[in-house]
Amino acid sequence: MEKTLLPNAPIKLYRSVISGHSHRAELFLSLLDLPYTPIDIDLLAGQQKQPEFLRLNPFGQVPVIDDNGVIVADSNAILVYLATKYGEEHWLPRDPIGAARVQSWLSVAAGEIAFGPAAARLGRCFGMPIDIETAAQRAKNLFNVMEILLEEHPLLVGENVTIADIACYSYIARAPEGGISLDHYPRISAWLAHIETLPRFVPMIELAGS
Repeated sequence: MEKTLLPNAPIKLYRSVISGHSHRAELFLSLLDLPYTPIDIDLLAGQQKQPEFLRLNPFGQVPVIDDNGVIVADSNAILVYLATKYGEEHWLPRDPIGAARVQSWLSVAAGEIAFGPAAARLGRCFGMPIDIETAAQRAKNLFNVMEILLEEHPLLVGENVTIADIACYSYIARAPEGGISLDHYPRISAWLAHIETLPRFVPMIELAGS
């Protein structure tokens, strides 16, 4: 059943344009055609650690949304909240098997993607103290598995796009910024292209010189 509910006022999105976690939330807001107001947080200047922001998210991380007084932090939690409140059921299936399959990919996004392509990008582009070689190998191990799984169907969970695809898209799309080529992963490249054809898709910023 389609959802027709809309927020009473634009959702506030506290974000950083260099953050793939922020991009997940912004991409999904756009795909759902929900009105939102972006509020930029300067991560490099440490704005996310200031008292005003910590009142929104004590962990000092973006993204955070404010949906008319309802505060939700953590990118995957935001995806679940928006899908449940505003999205059509295909974004987050309500049946036990479909829901579990989506959750397994949200765990991948918080695990292998965070410590793989996302970490390699942090180390290579922002000089963070990260073992880039280990992060790159994690990414390649993940991509090898994804290539096999995407042979069965074009999306991560069956034939319909879900928040699993949104959660995993951003950092994989920018894996080359961490020195990880996608040239040997044609099915992943086709999956990324599929996401990029969705109505109201918004790309993640490309870092200069990467």
